[in-house]
Amino acid sequence: MLAAGCGAHPTPSSIPVGATGDPESQLIAHLYVAALGFYGSAAHVEVSQDPLDRLDSGDVTVVPGFTGRLLARFDPGAAARADVQVYRTLLAALPEGVAAGDYTTSAEDKPTVAVTQRTADAWGGRDVTALVRHCPDVTAGAVKGTRWPSSIGTCTPRTAREFASDDAMFAALRSGEINAAWTTSAAPDVPSEAVVLSDKTSLVRAENVVPLYRRNVLSESQVLALNEIAGVLDTGSLADMRRQLAEGTEPGLVAGKWLDAHPLGVSN
Repeated sequence: MLAAGCGAHPTPSSIPVGATGDPESQLIAHLYVAALGFYGSAAHVEVSQDPLDRLDSGDVTVVPGFTGRLLARFDPGAAARADVQVYRTLLAALPEGVAAGDYTTSAEDKPTVAVTQRTADAWGGRDVTALVRHCPDVTAGAVKGTRWPSSIGTCTPRTAREFASDDAMFAALRSGEINAAWTTSAAPDVPSEAVVLSDKTSLVRAENVVPLYRRNVLSESQVLALNEIAGVLDTGSLADMRRQLAEGTEPGLVAGKWLDAHPLGVSN
């Protein structure tokens, strides 16, 4: 028994994936934990106030996030807005020892603007360029604690009025108290009658899911596992998972359920 014990291979340690206490951050982390597990690597989520600091110190190995928010952290003055530009600028801004995997070209959660059909008709368009043309007339609202751009192209609208909830904000939009509501492209609770303005010219910075990881720690197969998410996750799936979080489902269960329905390594 002693000889057998000495000759046994050590059990590989579980890969720590960092997340904040925010349920969406934990959801994204669990997606990458599930991807690593799908390919045979044990991983777990570690929640902390600043997982990027822990990535820099090596206390966690992977920290997923959104490209635009990460770029704002590492290069606050960067001007990039389109998804490819944001990703490439982020790669150049990452600290030594940290790399980025593939970003999700089909999954984003960037700020968007919702208006009523009446406003869209009055502005003569369903793109944010219409808002820019009517900048002096914009009275925007946003849910307290959410992020929204201070400017859109050449437009710097008045400070958004804050609301306690999405329901309160969209009620104000319907009643005409505000004529624009800040939401996001993967928000699960935008009313069906609202018109979400497109952003064909990338006036608002892209926010695509991307994993950051410590260089020279993961194996090639583990990096490939992280990159698998980029080829499968889309905005619709992200919105549906956010809806499940809002209903109280635990982030790990939501991520696992999604992976069961969207197995990795399968061509779509």
